[in-house]
Amino acid sequence: MVIYVLAIILIAFAFDFINGFHDSANAIATIVGTRVLSPFAAVIWAATFNFAAVFLGSTAVAKAVSNGFVVQEIVTPSVILAGLLGAITWNLITWYWGIPSSSSHALIGGFAGAAVGKAGFGGLLWGSKWIQTLTAIVVSPMLGMAIGFALMVLVFNLFQKVTPRRVDQVFRPGQLLSSAAMSIAHGSNDAQKTIGIIVGLLVASKARFAGHTGFGSFLYVESADHIPAWVKLCAFTCISLGTLFGGWRIVHTMGSRITKLRPVSGFCAETGAAIVILSASSFGIPVSTTHTITGSIVGVGATSRLSAVRWGIARRIVWAWVLTIPAAATISAVAYLILARLIAE
Repeated sequence: MVIYVLAIILIAFAFDFINGFHDSANAIATIVGTRVLSPFAAVIWAATFNFAAVFLGSTAVAKAVSNGFVVQEIVTPSVILAGLLGAITWNLITWYWGIPSSSSHALIGGFAGAAVGKAGFGGLLWGSKWIQTLTAIVVSPMLGMAIGFALMVLVFNLFQKVTPRRVDQVFRPGQLLSSAAMSIAHGSNDAQKTIGIIVGLLVASKARFAGHTGFGSFLYVESADHIPAWVKLCAFTCISLGTLFGGWRIVHTMGSRITKLRPVSGFCAETGAAIVILSASSFGIPVSTTHTITGSIVGVGATSRLSAVRWGIARRIVWAWVLTIPAAATISAVAYLILARLIAE
């Protein structure tokens, strides 16, 4: 059983890597689309600040994921594994088609689906975290859109007598700062979700590791309030490495296909999204960085004219948002039923 738990931890870190790979566009699409940095330089920049978030963020989101969505008494290693398999499968499907869906909601949907597969809907912990998360599906992109729009309007008014060339000269270095802020926000919210899943696994398995010495003692976690340092460091490392490899299909969609971006609009989009995500992280809400930055990009594009936004692509993205939780949940529920037949717990 120890080997089984270790294998699931490795799969969780694999999800974390895929999360960074899948969601790297959140931090680098605009800075690549505006040609402030080359793709290679952009992923190095984003990965660096992804990891820096381990020293700056709280653990409120991790605690919410580990004990805020599913009844703890029904959580077993197989429930965690099934949840991860559903999230990873959905992430890879949407990555292949270049659709910026939410890794966060894939993970939460997968975790919930596996719980339903084991205990029915009574296995879900209906409460504030579900309300906050489901509300954030709508609110976070709207807030990103509103703040991005407002920042662009403010910039237009402040720089209305400045030449476009001079504006670009001002905001090209400014976009380095906004991209760094977005990368920190991405790391601070998304890496914590994997941390929460691993902590949930270790708490569910604590009876197996109680009294262990040596290596086994590293796997003993009494409650979700205690998060081992090695889990945090490994999670932030994996998401940073995933960002370093980058998901170029989604970078293209978000960096150029939704709307045409310039350094000033890229700066406003990233700044608006970072404000929303960092605020959500401070309240322990596992918000979607993908939803938020996409909404922000739409907001800055709409300041030119509504036709500047390619609404057909935006609608396709919205459908992916709507489908992510139920799709990942369905895959995970099936995965749990298969695992339950194969592995006795």
